[in-house]
Amino acid sequence: MGVFYHRAELAAARWRWKQEGRRVVFTNGCYDILHPGHIRLLETARSLGDVLVLALNTDSSVRRLKGPTRPLIPEADRVALACALQCVDAVTTFDEDTPRELIAAILPDVLVKGADWAHWIAGREEVEAAGGEVLALPLEPGYSTTGIVEEILQRTP
Repeated sequence: MGVFYHRAELAAARWRWKQEGRRVVFTNGCYDILHPGHIRLLETARSLGDVLVLALNTDSSVRRLKGPTRPLIPEADRVALACALQCVDAVTTFDEDTPRELIAAILPDVLVKGADWAHWIAGREEVEAAGGEVLALPLEPGYSTTGIVEEILQRTP
């Protein structure tokens, strides 16, 4: 089960994990409606190291990216859900449009995103310059938050 960290706390924890020789994996996203595709990506990411950090977009960041009707699930609830996942060790939030600054601050050993972001992964340059690895993992077919929202709207009479 994950623990919530503010940015400075996460940076301190990352330093400790590095001293302990633990391999840190980082991923991020809105995680507005948690679905099986998210879970499988997180489980795969966790299998790549010893600690999985999940950074969630804040509500204002989600609105800037997805529009005024999102997020559907408030930030505090998304954090609580993420912390409850067995495969997630650390949860934090970021208010910027991308997590580049956060990634640069903690420099994970492995940076993971879904394959839908393979064309541009924020923080790639910083992680690779520090000797880390950047991976775009395949997505679980048939799962996307946007697709789920569209399906719900189509079913509404």
